[in-house]
Amino acid sequence: MPYLLALDQGTSSARSILFDGHGRIVAVAQRELAQMYPKPGWVEHDPMEIWRIQLATAQDVLAKAGVGAREVSGIGITNQRETTVVWNRKTGIPIHHAIVWQDRRAEPACVALRASGLERTIRDKTGLIVDAYFSGTKLQWILDNVPNARAQATNGELAFGTIDTWLIWQLTQGRVHATDVSNASRTMLFNVHSNQWDAELLAAMGIPANLLPKVHPSASHFGETSASLLGHAIPIGGVAGDQQSALFGQACFKAGMVKNTYGTGCFMLLHTGQQFQTSSNGLITTSAAQTGSAPEFALEGSVFVGGAVVQWLRDGLHAIEGSHEVQALAQSVQDSGGVLVVPAFTGLGAPYWKPDARGSITGLTRGTTLAHIARAALESIAFQSAALLSAMRRDALAAGAAAVSELRVDGGACINDLLMQFQADLLGIPVIRPAVTETTALGAAYLAGLTTQVYSSTDELSQLWRAERRFLPTLATERASELMERWEHAVCQTVL
Repeated sequence: MPYLLALDQGTSSARSILFDGHGRIVAVAQRELAQMYPKPGWVEHDPMEIWRIQLATAQDVLAKAGVGAREVSGIGITNQRETTVVWNRKTGIPIHHAIVWQDRRAEPACVALRASGLERTIRDKTGLIVDAYFSGTKLQWILDNVPNARAQATNGELAFGTIDTWLIWQLTQGRVHATDVSNASRTMLFNVHSNQWDAELLAAMGIPANLLPKVHPSASHFGETSASLLGHAIPIGGVAGDQQSALFGQACFKAGMVKNTYGTGCFMLLHTGQQFQTSSNGLITTSAAQTGSAPEFALEGSVFVGGAVVQWLRDGLHAIEGSHEVQALAQSVQDSGGVLVVPAFTGLGAPYWKPDARGSITGLTRGTTLAHIARAALESIAFQSAALLSAMRRDALAAGAAAVSELRVDGGACINDLLMQFQADLLGIPVIRPAVTETTALGAAYLAGLTTQVYSSTDELSQLWRAERRFLPTLATERASELMERWEHAVCQTVL
């Protein structure tokens, strides 16, 4: 039985999951990652800590499973995508903390790009809107604000990467500086039509091309790990940003298939095949994980605060002691009592794109309890996701594509039955939870398995996908529409 090792580097933790050849989990190891908030709107990680704990989890999971590195056919890497690292090529030491995808410090640079009239060019070439969410302006900020960084970059002394690139560099001990198309497509520097770094966009942000990694398809040979790290050299055969990896792990290989990941944020992707489709409804176009040279695309909507609203209930309101308690508290009341929570803690993402929005709680009465607020907070995850799918439906209709018939779900919060049922009720279509919900890691493992010939094709992978539970809508369409109208009204109240 072949084994595949997935390294899943997320926003709040690093995990390693060992899968067998049937896509079943053999063992899991996880360690938490420290968060740093040096200023309001700033979010940072220590890149060296990311590397240390990711390596430790890889060592842990092999030990836990009793599997030697020689038995592992390949490694797949999946990662928090837009998080930006710059390091010295000779020493391997980062010149600044990693700037996390949630960080908003690059908004002034985005204002300048918009003022220069580049919005349409960036949208046409990259599929992205101009926003501080993406890596390009984060990299620009580091070059402009770290002493001597720009001079070092010009001299070829520095390397840039998203977290996948940083891990590849460390795993190969500096021999490989590479990324895949899905991560490159999140930088605002990459032409997704040609799968090349774009000279015009690099010039617009003042970024030397010598900083950038080589870009490969997601299923490719990215080098081998140094034997000293895990006991034997293992091929790195798959790399994909976390959301594209989850799309792949959900076996959404064809146009019209859609998945939603319920993590710290929520991320919904609709596969559009080889069609580059520009959204008219607040979504972005991104490169899907690619097994060959031909570009593949997806429409994506990102909710900045998804499962993180449960952390707020725990750490901010102290309504619960552990995240696992939220379902019981929410179910202790029949409904939210008219309360709506809009968790715009760092602005609102798709389809609204309101960076100045701030969180709100509306509909409070004298009878409101913490249970009502907890239920409304949980429901806010489903409301935001329903707004995303509504935007995707409108885009699909405009493109003449088939209607979305089901939603495949994954991520930590998808285990919450109350949330999944409410999601199905709002959407009016089945919500399907797979037997393996760790689809982000599974997608990376599948990509590595294709490269190392554990699997022959995506058709074989489609046969491995299994549903664990189907949540069918029970709410009348008219009532679901009423609830969504109330939600949209609450969203309008978050911007003063």
